[in-house]
Amino acid sequence: MAFKNLTSSAVRLYDEWIKDADPRTQDWLLMSSPLPQILIISTYIFFVTSLGPKLMENRKAFGLKKVLVVYNFGVVALSLYMCYEFVMSGWGTGYTFGCDLVDYSRSPQAMRMASTCWLYFFSKFIEMLDTVFFVLRKKNKQVTFLHVFHHSIMPFTWWFGVKFAPGGLGTFHALLNCIVHVFMYTYYGLSALGPAYEKYLWWKKYLTTIQLIQFVMVSVHGAQYFMQDCGFQFPIFMYIIQLYGWVFFLLFLNFWYHAYTKGKRIPKVLQNGVNVQNNNNGVMHNKQD
Repeated sequence: MAFKNLTSSAVRLYDEWIKDADPRTQDWLLMSSPLPQILIISTYIFFVTSLGPKLMENRKAFGLKKVLVVYNFGVVALSLYMCYEFVMSGWGTGYTFGCDLVDYSRSPQAMRMASTCWLYFFSKFIEMLDTVFFVLRKKNKQVTFLHVFHHSIMPFTWWFGVKFAPGGLGTFHALLNCIVHVFMYTYYGLSALGPAYEKYLWWKKYLTTIQLIQFVMVSVHGAQYFMQDCGFQFPIFMYIIQLYGWVFFLLFLNFWYHAYTKGKRIPKVLQNGVNVQNNNNGVMHNKQD
């Protein structure tokens, strides 16, 4: 009886909470309920931390060179497309870079922004392949807690963003993230092509700088919410974005300090806060923010 009452209370709370969701995204793929994405994320965590390493334990590591080339440049193409869509649906066609609110209408512009937000959310599941490739190549030391946490928390939080607030100032960090991913995955794609392309990677030392600038811009842009009455419909998302910005900024700053100030011998490229090295070509490879 107690369990039944608890379940009924949980259902009522969920129904009360979900009634404020954006009806436009209700029937989109993975959006009807948080359960499908929770299942995918749980399966991902189980595979990359337990099942995958066990399956590969007595098997030869996969090379996947061609797969990595296609994958990395595929993510570059997807990131470029999302940059374009974010710009055309708001950030280059009316957004002020101030306290821009979500447009919940069904106008072509508003629907285009909502669709772009969904695509960004879905891209986070694609980027989970970063870790899957680590496991299949038996690079298990690269499957760190931070790496898995990052790939798990991004789609999880963005489901709520698409469900409740697909647009407005909360999408600024997504646009920046897509821009950074164009540079990051271009680097990884060229690296996967082999040593012959090493001469084209002279700019790798600037990638950390680009990432630091990204987190500063996200934090500064989001800070305006806390300095004025923006009227943003779901303020919890601004707190989450600020938390992301500061945590990853400090993480990258720590990397910068050890790599370029103390001069320790650590990998030259850091992606999304994880020090992991691709032993095949000497490239940092984590994925993802």
